[in-house]
Amino acid sequence: MATAQELSTFLAEVERRAYRQTAYAVRDEHAALDIVQDAMLKLSEKYGARPVEEFPMLFQRILQNTMRDFWRRQKVRNLWTSLLSSFGGHSADDDDEHDPLETMETGQRSEDEPEAQLERSQTIAIIERAIEKLPARQREAFLMRYWEDMDVAETAAAMGCSEGSVKTHCSRAVHALAATLQHYGFNQQGLKKPGAGS
Repeated sequence: MATAQELSTFLAEVERRAYRQTAYAVRDEHAALDIVQDAMLKLSEKYGARPVEEFPMLFQRILQNTMRDFWRRQKVRNLWTSLLSSFGGHSADDDDEHDPLETMETGQRSEDEPEAQLERSQTIAIIERAIEKLPARQREAFLMRYWEDMDVAETAAAMGCSEGSVKTHCSRAVHALAATLQHYGFNQQGLKKPGAGS
């Protein structure tokens, strides 16, 4: 079993190399630092007492899983910021079985623009609060499809309902969330109108 000193030495040796690897993969220095620190913490908490020879393999597996989680969150957040354009002129009553995830477009501005980053973070905070207020079945379907990246059939099986019901739940959830964004002053392109309140 590894000692606390051996664990500390391993983490010190691997940190810089892991950071370079992660920064290259995610193209975001701040996110890379968070990912590496998260991976190091997970190794310490869950596997710190394992033999030191196992650390390199364990750490790489944890790091790769943490990066995958990051990419999944980024994908979901990109989708969330495009909710308003996902249904265009549709209304919830007109097309209950329309699955917005199947037609969603992510035509947002460059992530490098500070204004776009601020708007995106504000949008995410608004939507996260709105998700908590959705009816249970709508919230369940939405999170499985948008967060867990499950397809319609998988979601229907997990929820014990028809695929049509999944599409209905998702469509209604998206319309509810889009209405929340409109209330906060976002337009049909998912961009905040000048002078709109937060």
